[in-house]
Amino acid sequence: MERRRGLSQTHLIFIGMLAGLIIGFAFPGLGTKLEPLSTIFIRLVKTIIVPIIFATLVVGIASHSDLKAVGRMGIKAIVYFEIVTTLALFLGLVVVNITKPGVGIQLGSAGDLQGLSAARHMTIKEVVINIFPENFFDSAARGDVLEVVVFTILFAIALSLIKEKKKPIIEFCEALAETMFKYTNIVMRFAPIGVGAAIAVVVASKGMNVLLNLCLLIASFYGAIVVFLLAVLLPAALVFKVPIKKFISAVKEPAVIAFSTSSSEAALPKAMENMEAIGVPRRVVSFVIPTGYSFNLDGTTIYLSLASIFAAQAAGIDLSFSQQLVMGFTLIFASKGAAGVPRASLVVLAGTLASFGLPVEAVAVILGVDTVMDMGRTAVNVTGNCLATVVVAKWEGVFGEKEVSDMETEPQDDDETLREASL
Repeated sequence: MERRRGLSQTHLIFIGMLAGLIIGFAFPGLGTKLEPLSTIFIRLVKTIIVPIIFATLVVGIASHSDLKAVGRMGIKAIVYFEIVTTLALFLGLVVVNITKPGVGIQLGSAGDLQGLSAARHMTIKEVVINIFPENFFDSAARGDVLEVVVFTILFAIALSLIKEKKKPIIEFCEALAETMFKYTNIVMRFAPIGVGAAIAVVVASKGMNVLLNLCLLIASFYGAIVVFLLAVLLPAALVFKVPIKKFISAVKEPAVIAFSTSSSEAALPKAMENMEAIGVPRRVVSFVIPTGYSFNLDGTTIYLSLASIFAAQAAGIDLSFSQQLVMGFTLIFASKGAAGVPRASLVVLAGTLASFGLPVEAVAVILGVDTVMDMGRTAVNVTGNCLATVVVAKWEGVFGEKEVSDMETEPQDDDETLREASL
């Protein structure tokens, strides 16, 4: 096989990041003017999300008659999600209590808390109700991944129960999925420009001083991420015998896209495509990754645990470890109900701080460096969800299995049967 020449897409994205960094630092005026390029890229990618989730989930569930297998896979995925997320919470709390990045911080004025001060912690009833959409198209327009997933699962189950008549709809969804993957490849050609523009805007608007004021918080966060990758995700990969080199090769591009754009949605199509390419069946990919976007936010969990205790330290309030655990689990639960909300992490943080009697003004301090940490937490979220698909596929014993739908196993016509019999 002839090797492709030239730079890979990942290399081009890194070059775009470097160019954006230089432009934003050396020419801030030009850097801020590049924001439309970044916005266009994100808008193009977001058009992919709902069609690709709907199409792949419908095909993955409705084309297989064994609905018990889907339920079993869902239980395994949720168990894995909750174990890993809990470990991420404990790690974040340990790191923030060791480094104490909030000690000595002066809160000063509240700053700009527009849209955040009104945030509040959602009750269990509200979270459960908000999982179920009242209008699929409204959920799709708002980009609420969890509501889209719930509707699509119910739709696919209903479709699987009508037997013969499901064939045209499944064929349409298969064609739609393939089309959206090709659409993704077209949009990704614009990725180096969109990513470079996003970096340039951040550096130009925030300046390099963003890394000085709260450098200890940033260092604590990224240190916790490294420990999480090595002490949690790597052992999980080894336990389930995940092919490490192949996985890293597949996950690096969506992780880079997530890091540089701070958007999990931007990386979702490529993550799904690459996980399928290394041997995870489509029915597993299309179920685990979208579900993980609401239930397996490892990077967000680390960030929220650090940020909440940082706020308490900045306010001079000492919390016992048990109080920190209660607040941490509240943050995890609230973040699951905030899927699809713009600046969801900050909204959840502000609401939880208020419910625990901590100053919401601390959010204004974190706003200055939120973008820098958002890059890391988004990349970890994507990496964790990609690993989850391989783990669930290994757990189910279907990793590397060729995808075969019920339609492909339907009885052949008489001519084909006679021809095979003669052979």
